[in-house]
Parts: sequence; structure tokens; C-alpha cells
Amino acid sequence: MAVRNYETVFILTPVLNESQVQETVEKFSQVLKENSADIINLESWGLKKLAYPIEKKNTGYYFLVEFTGEGNIVDVLELAFRRDERVIRFLTTVLDKFAVEYAGRRRKGEMNQPKPKTSEAVG
Repeated sequence: MAVRNYETVFILTPVLNESQVQETVEKFSQVLKENSADIINLESWGLKKLAYPIEKKNTGYYFLVEFTGEGNIVDVLELAFRRDERVIRFLTTVLDKFAVEYAGRRRKGEMNQPKPKTSEAVG
């Protein structure tokens, strides 16, 4: 079984306080580590407005975790999400080599750089 790259975005209920949010994120990080996944990046995107209400909530705490793993790591992680009432939505995607490269550039802040000006020939 080959090691694959994954990216998961999950949303936590907005009724949690800061320490409950951190505890929940740590729980899912631990699930990954216990199943021999390597966490590449973990980002908090903060409290954001949802596109539509979920469980009568209009906002949620968004998190992104990039990790590598093999076998049934996604099944294990998603089962943990489903069993936790603090998680209101989650989505995991497999990253191909181009997405991995893009994610690395995004982390370094290269995506928000202005495009270099090119001189255009007027004909």
C-alpha cells in the first residue's frame, strides 16, 4: 500500500469555547498520529459564516489538516468525525502531485503574490 497525501477540512460547532476547540483539534491530530499518519500542516481558519445553516448554526470553526498516510487512515479519521457531535461537517480529498505542490506553495504564501508584469508586443 502506497503512502498518499490527503487534505481534510472540518468544521466545529460555534458553541465551543477556545479550550474546547483546541481540545477537539488535538483529539483528531492524535487519531492521525496513532494511525501512523504524518501531519504536514494544520491551519485554523477561524470562525466563519457557513454557506447555509447546519443544525441551526450559521457559523463554525474551520480547520484544514494536510497529512500523509496509508491504508484505511481516512476511514478511521472520518469515523472519529462522525462519532463527535462537535463536528458539523468534514471533507477529505486525496491530493495528486500537482495539488501537493500547490498546497506547499500556498503554505509559503506564494499564491497571493502579484503576477510579474510582462511586456506585450503591440502589433
